[in-house]
Amino acid sequence: MKKHLLSIFALTGAVLAHAQSDSTEAAQRTLLKPQYLEPAEVRAIRAGSNSPFAKTELNKGQIAEGNNGQDIPYLLQYTPSAVVTSDAGAGIGYTGVRVRGTDGTRINVTLNGIPVNDAESQGTFFVNFGDLASSTNSIQLQRGVGTSTNGAGAFGATMSISNLEQMKKAGAEYMTGYGSFDTWRNTLKLGTGLLKNGFQFDLRLSKINSRGYIQRSNTDLKSMQFIAGWKASDKTQLRFMFMTGQEKTGQAWNGVQQDSLATNRTFNELGAMTGGGYYDNQTDNYQQDYYQLFLDHQFSKYIKGHIALFTTRGKGFYEEYKQGQDYTDYGLQNNIRGNDTITSTDLTRQLWLDNYYYGSVFSLIYDKNKTLFTFGGGWNQYVGDHYGDVLWAQNGGVPVNYRWYNNNAQKNDLNIYAKLEQKAGEKFLLFGDVQYRNVAYNIYGFRDNPNVMPIATFNFINPKAGITYLLSNTAAKREKLYASIAIANKEPNRHDFEASPTNQPLAQQLYDVEVGFERTVRKLQLSANYYYMRYNNQLVLTGQINDVGAYTRTNVPNSYRMGLEVQGAYVPSYWLKIFANATYSQNKIENFTEYVDNYDHILGHQTTINHGTTDIAFSPNIIGAGGITLSPFRYMKKDQVFEIDLLGRHVGKQYLDNTSNNDRSISDYTVMDIRIRYSIKTKPFRELGLNLMLNNVLGREYASNGYTFSYIYGGRTNTFNYYYPQAGFNFLFGITAKL
Repeated sequence: MKKHLLSIFALTGAVLAHAQSDSTEAAQRTLLKPQYLEPAEVRAIRAGSNSPFAKTELNKGQIAEGNNGQDIPYLLQYTPSAVVTSDAGAGIGYTGVRVRGTDGTRINVTLNGIPVNDAESQGTFFVNFGDLASSTNSIQLQRGVGTSTNGAGAFGATMSISNLEQMKKAGAEYMTGYGSFDTWRNTLKLGTGLLKNGFQFDLRLSKINSRGYIQRSNTDLKSMQFIAGWKASDKTQLRFMFMTGQEKTGQAWNGVQQDSLATNRTFNELGAMTGGGYYDNQTDNYQQDYYQLFLDHQFSKYIKGHIALFTTRGKGFYEEYKQGQDYTDYGLQNNIRGNDTITSTDLTRQLWLDNYYYGSVFSLIYDKNKTLFTFGGGWNQYVGDHYGDVLWAQNGGVPVNYRWYNNNAQKNDLNIYAKLEQKAGEKFLLFGDVQYRNVAYNIYGFRDNPNVMPIATFNFINPKAGITYLLSNTAAKREKLYASIAIANKEPNRHDFEASPTNQPLAQQLYDVEVGFERTVRKLQLSANYYYMRYNNQLVLTGQINDVGAYTRTNVPNSYRMGLEVQGAYVPSYWLKIFANATYSQNKIENFTEYVDNYDHILGHQTTINHGTTDIAFSPNIIGAGGITLSPFRYMKKDQVFEIDLLGRHVGKQYLDNTSNNDRSISDYTVMDIRIRYSIKTKPFRELGLNLMLNNVLGREYASNGYTFSYIYGGRTNTFNYYYPQAGFNFLFGITAKL
């Protein structure tokens, strides 16, 4: 318990803004007011300051403080209930975040109100838009179901990213940095400011390279963002945003086998060739282009409207060396050489994705006196091709430019929502929200099962209701109680459908109850939030093989997450701030059944093991984060800022599967970081800043993610655990020059 307490002195996105105040009175104002003007494209889908939902917000200043080139999930690593992970081990490349134990496929992500989640896998691949943080002005993370939004169903959290803010005045900004694992980061930002004709243009160019902590996990990220804005009048604004990201990464997604952790924590088995050595182009390559057009109009004093059109274009492949591949698995005849029949070969191959994702979102907001009403929605269509090419085969027998599979899919998504916030007197705020969502899948085959072609349609009604009671709402003291209940329904992802037509997955349903209390008084801010999330037919991995021999997720009837999130901030002096958050939870599947391949019997036989009530995989019972900020001469030198953040985070034990087996788990870990910032206003610069990030200063050896699989052979169960080790002590140093 002592270890847990030491690890829970925290930093949260919502609370970090408190640390940037210039006096106790200013700190009070910071606690009570947002730090940025909320854009129209995100106001419709975000929770308001008094909405009865648990949320964290990061403003532009907070994002800049934590941004040294790592991916977006690492900006959230000190927020309540969040656990981040990196395949390459250092936060650059393939990264992810879990919130309350729910992974990225259950977290709805929007960019300026536009859906971002991959329509098929429903995950979000932040590697596709490297250095997005450098042009992001705000992030809101709602925990639980949250308010209605666009895109994939929110089944644990909702992340809203806004990156359309433009420079107020003409200027330039250059950021460069270097860090461990030969990490280089260069970013150039240019802006014209608002011109006399109402136009405004902004440009960001970024390049990030890193060798990675894990062997051959190199990352090469290039990105560009261009924004053109036109303020046609005081009531009408038009904006266009083009963003492109190009990534090339070494494959590190297999992790490290448990036996190798003690002897070679950075070992990477991918790309191993017969006879020794590693394939030199074992890489992932992808480009994603975002086209977004926004129109905002103020119809009257109380009514404003917003509409957006978007297209997201994605195309790329991963190339790999594979040993001992059977010709028949590629739709080929065995290779006959004289009297010899060759059944397999080493080969290299490329697996391609080629897709378009386009649509529109809209919102209409009525805000008068005590009533805030929002009506909105959107429609989008995804069209994606999947195909694979064999480039080379050691034993021959493969035609030139041979494509062994080619299938495609289409997904349509329509949603309409209405939200009402109604003040009842001076103390009560009533909240209601209902969403209708229609999802239609057409899947024309899978790589391993080309003849499986499911067609499915889902119709969902997602209602939410809540109430906020303001016990006190003055400049000196603010206290509120809130409660809400929300129902969410979510469709399966593409791979869940890789089953026979008679064994299709069911939609999932979630009931989410949130009850919270917040108190802000002078130097102290405290809050607590209780949640109970009850799942019906949640899709989880059980190890079961379906009718066509694929391991896909299976619906389990009953499961739940229940927890208490607490956080606080204390500002005893202008030079000292203290922050803390912690989550204590239980995450259970009732009556879980595991299926294990049994090779002592006929091929395809599985042994069934009933485990009763078990813990949900990757759902630690305790998560904590914390920090102390020191500002030695903040008030002594007005033109300079020098701050030191002493930060820590703790993640409890996680299970790799749903069996609650200690031999298939990730040990708990506590990581300490130090962040140092110095900036000065000196000519010829508008501001010159230095940023040093010292990560894992105690050199803790830990893993943040993993997976496991088992089989029975020779009368015994054989289990193989794989982990994703994270880097020991490492640093990132950055310089920012603003003109």
